[in-house]
Amino acid sequence: MKTVSIHTEYITLGQFLKLADCISTGGQAKPFLEETPITVNGEPENRRGRKLRPSDIIKVQGCGEFQVVQG
Repeated sequence: MKTVSIHTEYITLGQFLKLADCISTGGQAKPFLEETPITVNGEPENRRGRKLRPSDIIKVQGCGEFQVVQG
């Protein structure tokens, strides 16, 4: 499992996908979320504005499993 470090209270799923190198630009978030199965803490998620907080576990099909950590 890879970790993604944040320095704020939360990060949106769209921003997270960019930090995790699953997408290269923020504009790709919406189509990526429509086509790619993603779970947050075991629950399916497709909202790019979903707030992710430290200790959340995100699984992105074809990209990997990640944990948000406070940096």
